[in-house]
Amino acid sequence: MPGLQRYIPPHYTQEHHVFRAMVQRFVADEIEPFASEWDEAETFPRDLYTKAGELGLLGIGFPEGYGGTEVDLFYSLIVAEELAAVCAGGISASLMSHTIGSPPIKNVGNEEQKKRYLPSILSGDKISALAITEPDGGSDVANLKTTAVRYEDHYVVNGTKTFITSGMRADVYTVAVRTGDVGMNGISLLLIDRDTAGFERTPLNKMGWWASDTATLYFDNCRVPAANLLGTENQGFQAIMLNFNSERLWMAAGCIAASRACYNEVLDYAQQRIVFGKPLSQKQVVRHKLVQMAQRINAATAYLDQVALMVHSGQQPVADICMLKNQATECMEYCAREGVQTMGGAGYLRGSKSERLYREVRVNAIGGGAEEIMRDLASRQLGI
Repeated sequence: MPGLQRYIPPHYTQEHHVFRAMVQRFVADEIEPFASEWDEAETFPRDLYTKAGELGLLGIGFPEGYGGTEVDLFYSLIVAEELAAVCAGGISASLMSHTIGSPPIKNVGNEEQKKRYLPSILSGDKISALAITEPDGGSDVANLKTTAVRYEDHYVVNGTKTFITSGMRADVYTVAVRTGDVGMNGISLLLIDRDTAGFERTPLNKMGWWASDTATLYFDNCRVPAANLLGTENQGFQAIMLNFNSERLWMAAGCIAASRACYNEVLDYAQQRIVFGKPLSQKQVVRHKLVQMAQRINAATAYLDQVALMVHSGQQPVADICMLKNQATECMEYCAREGVQTMGGAGYLRGSKSERLYREVRVNAIGGGAEEIMRDLASRQLGI
């Protein structure tokens, strides 16, 4: 059997299909053969960024004038899906950390900032990271405590950020800081370079996403040029919220694609594994598990395509994006759990897609907005 294939909606063009095939070749040649090795090493080669940049993967959705490729949303989802099919989320999270670190530069940065940073980021020569979460608060962005006090032509930044993807190796950080009063109206975004005096980083050890470079950041009287302010002072909250919508859609696409890859691995195992003289797949309980996995994957895929079309048409369906992210992470959790259970000891050994995915379930259910926060935000949007 060919396994469970992704349903391709009719609005995908031949150009989308050609692009998907190109990304699949890149993943098959440059990532999949090394996924387990890099996961165990808790890192991957720096030149993977430049390879992805040369292929144009890092520039998807960014203006051509800065080295990007201005295409529709579906190209970004294709990248998310094909990278996620390896079931090594730490690699794709760090490789594509610019998709959360650089949109504020594109969306609210001035021309000088765009020219200074975007070309080198989109080529893979520099790495971009986003720093919002703090030790005392994650989803409660409006109450962040890292401060930036203006003195003539510079800001003095003090505070701590944590759980930052590409936190150790990034070259430039888009950092949320408090420049005004309490609440969402006192937040700004600053671009802070890695060699800024007083800026230190320490790596973090994680349950999953081992190959992802994750760190805590410390700012101790860091002098940051006022020219590095992104957009208008005290108006950074809106740019952050816009960023979250894109991040959650990207994460949902990745979770669903990883679930599909898990299903196909488990299906192949169940058809080849002989138990009491018959393939494991002939056991009714196993067949039912596979059907339930496929059902959840297909339902989540349909919701993804619906929400993506809404965003593509110019809508911002916040409630649907929140509910989609939860549906995708819940689908991933079910597939990873049942996949490892079905494969038994083979699923528990390091090296399989299902095992890696099992370790990564929780970070997807927390990152980009925890499932509980998503439900609460959706309920407010729905007027409940």
